[in-house]
Amino acid sequence: MSDVLVPGTYPGRVVVLARTPVGELLGGVALTGRSRRSRERVLVPDDGALVVAPAAPGPGSGRAPGGALTARDPLRHYTAAVSDEAWTVFGNGDHVETVAKRLATDTDPRLALDGLEYEPDPPIFTPRITAVVERSTGHAWLGAARHAEGLRSGSDVTVTTLGELGPGEGVVLSTYEPGVAATEPFPVAARRHRDVVTRAGGAITLLDELWSALRGPHRVAAATFVPRDGVLGPVRLEDAD
Repeated sequence: MSDVLVPGTYPGRVVVLARTPVGELLGGVALTGRSRRSRERVLVPDDGALVVAPAAPGPGSGRAPGGALTARDPLRHYTAAVSDEAWTVFGNGDHVETVAKRLATDTDPRLALDGLEYEPDPPIFTPRITAVVERSTGHAWLGAARHAEGLRSGSDVTVTTLGELGPGEGVVLSTYEPGVAATEPFPVAARRHRDVVTRAGGAITLLDELWSALRGPHRVAAATFVPRDGVLGPVRLEDAD
């Protein structure tokens, strides 16, 4: 995986799908950050979902005693992964819940991923990326809503029906182009997903691979899970190493 997520670079936020040698489908999400506020985040389970929350609780910017989100920055703090009886959805923003609600009304996953917008964070215009897994079959789709190239200001949406992953095969979709130096003034929006090879035999070892590939000053948090079972699994935080 480190041949795509090059250590020391800045891929932004990441979603992963991979197949173990015995055929189990795995999923994952990861956060990196350059600013202090982007680095001060954690991934936490919250009522069966996986949530990106502020690292330190505080009035207007943290978590309530029961764990629920209070006031927040919606571009940094959001539900990163959610699952119901039929679908598992994970990604890098509040659109994860939007897609999940669409799927709950029997919307085709390709249509559920359509009509999304990139993030309103000029001049970067971070893409919104999403993975959808049908729990009964393991079929998967990837979606990305990106700022149009050139002078157009619209949102170009790409939806990929993912082909069957063989044992040891995986895909990575990141918000920013993997391998681009983190010293660039503005990250370059990723235009496609990348194929990777994995030796992971389960969620813990996939997390090990993902965490190692992200090593460097911008690594923040990562989590992996079995999407056909839900979104709860091992989580790793930078300050907990």
